[in-house]
Amino acid sequence: MLTKIYHKIKEYNTIIIHRHTKPDGDALGSQIGLKEAILATFPTKCVKVVGDISERYSWIGDMDEVEDELYKEALVIVLDTGTDRLISDERYNTGAFLIKIDHHYPQGEYGDLAYVDTSRESCAGVIAKFLIEKRFKLNDKAASALFTGMVTDSGRFRYSSTNSETYKIASELMKYKIDTEYIYNKIYVDKLANVKLKAKLIDKFVVLESGVAYLINTKEEIKEYNVPIYDVSRGMVNIMAGIEEICIWANFSEDESGDIYCEFRSNGKNINVVATKYGGGGHLQASGTTVYSFDTVKEIISDLERVARGEECL
Repeated sequence: MLTKIYHKIKEYNTIIIHRHTKPDGDALGSQIGLKEAILATFPTKCVKVVGDISERYSWIGDMDEVEDELYKEALVIVLDTGTDRLISDERYNTGAFLIKIDHHYPQGEYGDLAYVDTSRESCAGVIAKFLIEKRFKLNDKAASALFTGMVTDSGRFRYSSTNSETYKIASELMKYKIDTEYIYNKIYVDKLANVKLKAKLIDKFVVLESGVAYLINTKEEIKEYNVPIYDVSRGMVNIMAGIEEICIWANFSEDESGDIYCEFRSNGKNINVVATKYGGGGHLQASGTTVYSFDTVKEIISDLERVARGEECL
């Protein structure tokens, strides 16, 4: 399959790369890394990246302005997105050919070609391995972006999906000029306001007898916190991690429109079954979804408790 993808990249002169909405470091790192590697290898090609902007990760690289007309003869590649429902920029399906490359458990298939490796710690790792095996030219910017994606989705190479192949690929990327101190500072050095907010939310989250912990933030509270919702939803979920009495933890954060961003994590339990039940997805121990009422949040918490007790999530 990777050989077929390589030949498609060689075939098309125009390539447009998409990924999921509300991008994290892996989505953007994969996207920017692939763009830079294709341009380094095939300098005459037109390669663009599109999607919504993430203030937190904007330092990885900028998005491009792309006219609708450019899609007509374009190869479109979607990265790091298990379901087409989450693809940023709906024009992804107006190109001449569509390729999906991912590492999440699929939630419905899409694309003319699809390569999914759920054993990988990150989509950036999938892309980096592909580029190295197919002998693409890399440069410092491509290597830095891909390394960033691997770091963020592996939790600094701590999560269980990290293996010898992860370190092997990372070592190949490290042959280029990567400012690891800059990358780690950008990812992990926090603003004072966020640190103070963490202290406040640590005192707020609830721990149930089942070992499930959860944090609920209404849109009124989000407004009061005065930080981007991403910094509250994904940014605060792991304040409940690393606690002996907690095996599953969840963060529910409501945006101004009433959508509730749900982030689920565990230290061994398969919480992906809950995410998929409610239209989301991800990994066995790190998943998420979006729902539209706090009544649904109550149902999710009940399902997470079933998983914590080893019961079936119906």
